Amino acid sequence: MSVSGCLLSEEISHYLQQIAPIELPVLQRIRERTALYRKSQMAPPAETVRLLTFLARLIRAENYLEIGVFTGYSSTAMALTLPENGHIDACDINITHTQLAQQAWEEAKVTHKISLHLQPAWITLQHLAEQQKTYDMALIDGDKLPIAHYFSGCLKLVRSGGLIVLDNVLLNGRVANPNAHSDSIDAVRAFNQALSCDSRVEVVILPLGDGVTVCMKN
Repeated sequence: MSVSGCLLSEEISHYLQQIAPIELPVLQRIRERTALYRKSQMAPPAETVRLLTFLARLIRAENYLEIGVFTGYSSTAMALTLPENGHIDACDINITHTQLAQQAWEEAKVTHKISLHLQPAWITLQHLAEQQKTYDMALIDGDKLPIAHYFSGCLKLVRSGGLIVLDNVLLNGRVANPNAHSDSIDAVRAFNQALSCDSRVEVVILPLGDGVTVCMKN
């Protein structure tokens, strides 16, 4: 699991970890298990998840949408943060990853708050829109090529004044390198540029973890 921001020195990252709030034991166990997993770099760092839960409390979120579940660290933290009547719709396509997530939810005793949608996220977004679902907050932390489509789908579902958070928007700094190209890099770079002049949202991009964008829907 990532523990430092792409723009922070190891010394500063270590200091910030030392003064960070104490992590709940159940979340620490999930993070430690994830760190042993061969794709552990896919998980959001603890500081990013602390930002998510802080924002959820700030706007008194009850309904939360997550695209990209992986091993369940962020969804577990959010489920523990939401009130007892809160609910999470969690989207992923990987059975192996989400089995670990479901184990985490059971361990944290939050399974009753979470609905897992094991299919391509764009299909789930369409179904949720047809059901006229509304969310206070959404996290986009899935594959990067369809990032613009995920954002468009979430924008239809999140209420006015609600938040859409996107993780890994800097791709380890590659989006800032004009010589770096791949389908994912080009997609994120184009999305970041378009978002800067999107009048539907207020936007702040934070150099936290691998880059976090927070959008408030107008």
